[in-house]
Amino acid sequence: MKASELSKISLGLIGGTGALNLFSPKASFVVTTDWGDPSSALTEVSVGRADASMSAWMIQRHGNPHRIPPHRVNYRANIDALKQAGVQQIISINAVGGIDPNFAPGDLVLVDQLIDYTWGRAHTFSDDVSHTLEHVEFGNPYEGRTFEQLKVAAKSAGVAVHVGGCYGATQGPRLETAAEIKRMAHDGCDVVGMTGMPEAGLAREAGLDYASICIIANPAAGLEAEPIRLEELHAVLDRSMGKVAHWLSHFQVASPGA
Repeated sequence: MKASELSKISLGLIGGTGALNLFSPKASFVVTTDWGDPSSALTEVSVGRADASMSAWMIQRHGNPHRIPPHRVNYRANIDALKQAGVQQIISINAVGGIDPNFAPGDLVLVDQLIDYTWGRAHTFSDDVSHTLEHVEFGNPYEGRTFEQLKVAAKSAGVAVHVGGCYGATQGPRLETAAEIKRMAHDGCDVVGMTGMPEAGLAREAGLDYASICIIANPAAGLEAEPIRLEELHAVLDRSMGKVAHWLSHFQVASPGA
């Protein structure tokens, strides 16, 4: 079915497969877009406290089961499906490596800048003559009401959050070399992940307000003597997801036109 046939919900969530477990899922719908199939069905989830619950449409970025590598995610279909479903604000949940020495495993970061190191990904809707060529302003990729509301929600929830930081988006699916991380630190990156772009750019093209919650899963390559162990990374993410759920339980969607 077309996402435009669904009930209109203004909040969208994009996260890894495990992120769905943070919320109470309701119905799921398989949708189609002009850009192909999204990573997963659109699932309506309940976000918030029992006395202030709200609905959101959620997409599992890597599919269910987890099978789609970062460079193969159909970012255009994911963003388009959410837009068709009436979404106006998107909160992305991203697992990242920490480059800033002040960011420890398990910390939460609300990033405000990014550098794109990816290549070969379908990164724009302006890709043929049937779609208007857009040169969107992108100087501050995460600015907007969603970013501001997440700051308010963190304070309300009593959740410690680092506000500000630069996300370095790498190609993946392999992890980075120590030399690459050293270069990224020199460039000004504070965290490193594989899915921040072109997702953020496409959201801006689509006119959707977008912010990213980053969970520090591990120190980036070369910042500790021991190599990165994936089992430890996943354990940190599992422990941190509860903080994300509590944070989002205090998030309030903006009124239309706000």
